Amino acid sequence: QVQLVESGGGLVQPGGSLRLSCAASGNIFGINVMGWYRQAPGKERELVATINTVGSTNYADSVKGRFTISIDNAKNTVYLQMNTLKPEDTAVYFCRRYEVLGRSEDWGQGTQVIVSS
Repeated sequence: QVQLVESGGGLVQPGGSLRLSCAASGNIFGINVMGWYRQAPGKERELVATINTVGSTNYADSVKGRFTISIDNAKNTVYLQMNTLKPEDTAVYFCRRYEVLGRSEDWGQGTQVIVSS
């Protein structure tokens, strides 16, 4: 079992920046794809960005050029650097781990991001 704990959310003005962190603990062995997803009120959860074990990244079109996903393997932590934030980025952001071989997934509890003046 893997535990994922997100942090770093908060209230920020449009144009501002935040960095989200997702710390993983437990049985994290395997071939993992780590990702950030978000869910705005009244909307379905959507993919924001993913990063795999060799460092390849994937981004939603809406965040390309503004968000950067990265991983610190020594700390078992995934980050999401969010720059030039817009009101439409307001959502609860979730961290997800997908283990490829076992086809299993784990989710964090989410962290709220509010972009508002």
